[in-house]
Amino acid sequence: MTVYVRSLETAVPKTVLVQSEARDVFAAQPGLSRLGSRLVGTCFDSAAIDTRYTAIDELTNEFRSTDPQFYDQASGLLLNPSTKVRNGIFAREATKLFVEAARAALDACPELDLLDITHVITVSCTGFFNPGPDYKIVRELGLNPAVQRYHLGFMGCYAAFPALRAAKLFCEADPDAVVLVVCAELCSLHVRTSNDPDTIMGSALFADGAAAAVVTARPGAAEDSLLQLDHFETVLTPVGEDSMAWNIGDHGFEMVLGNYVPHIIDDHIVGALQPLLARDPVLAALPYNDIQHWAIHPGGRSILDKVQSRLGLTDHQLVPAREVLRNYGNMSSATVLFVLKHILDQDIEPRNPNAGTGDEGPGDNRICSMAFGPGLTVETALFTRLRQAPGALNQEAERDHLEQPLEAPVA
Repeated sequence: MTVYVRSLETAVPKTVLVQSEARDVFAAQPGLSRLGSRLVGTCFDSAAIDTRYTAIDELTNEFRSTDPQFYDQASGLLLNPSTKVRNGIFAREATKLFVEAARAALDACPELDLLDITHVITVSCTGFFNPGPDYKIVRELGLNPAVQRYHLGFMGCYAAFPALRAAKLFCEADPDAVVLVVCAELCSLHVRTSNDPDTIMGSALFADGAAAAVVTARPGAAEDSLLQLDHFETVLTPVGEDSMAWNIGDHGFEMVLGNYVPHIIDDHIVGALQPLLARDPVLAALPYNDIQHWAIHPGGRSILDKVQSRLGLTDHQLVPAREVLRNYGNMSSATVLFVLKHILDQDIEPRNPNAGTGDEGPGDNRICSMAFGPGLTVETALFTRLRQAPGALNQEAERDHLEQPLEAPVA
């Protein structure tokens, strides 16, 4: 049975963080060592990020608060609220993003009634509350109160793939199933000033965002769907358990992001792809760059550099990942869905402009996707792109500049 992504939509908070301005705030904090100050400049400037989005209004100089919790504009000091305070904001602000992204994904499926949704899968690693986001979506959107609800929590940046894989299994088990998958992350809730390199890099990379997809195998779904879900695989690299982790501290969640992570990915990415491509022997026999589209989670610029170099991918094939990183930063689990949407928003063009109908190569309109997370876990997926997203803009005006800043120490 073939399972499809009928719609894929994204949402971000309204507050924009300009990377250079955020760098200056972090660099001005008292208590930074000489090495810490240097790392702030290097990490922020070499992250290949221009803008990010945050649910915390007060992180920008334009916002004024009489009771600041994260940033006091009057003194220029970054504050350090407790995990309880941060999580309380998550419960309020993440709900907004979950609902906004879910509503957009459902609005993109006018043929579906809200009561057609049979399953809701929510994903987040940046906060907890109960009744959770799955409950909030059902209540806010008026879904069937008997809808089956599942939440994947604290898995990290790769969690969109287990969610999509579960949706695929639900649809294969029940041909009438319609599954709503929603990822929302408020990574900026956990930023703080520090001399620790991992904390500095997290402050330079992470951001807030949400993405939602409607997944179904109902008859006729192929006609209006964006993607076909082909295969998923999970691989744990033999090393890296201590190099990437996500822990709960007294003042927010604490990221462990060692500077060896890009090298682990460089060493093991080919092996991690083997089980996935073995599912399609025709693709397995091709050079990697003959697979037309690559939706790579932009965990950081160095990770993208390593993947591109090791797999021999073209600059064009890395544009979706690099542009998402440049414009949105790393939004944990939602990020790879932003990259997929970027690919879907592009004009569909044959790889060989002189090819006629039926002359397309086996890698045309196939998408190989991957995301990385604690463990070190590599989640991979194969999709088939079916059509351009409705209302998508022509991407000819897309940036050609992929200039590479100086190498960052991590990710």
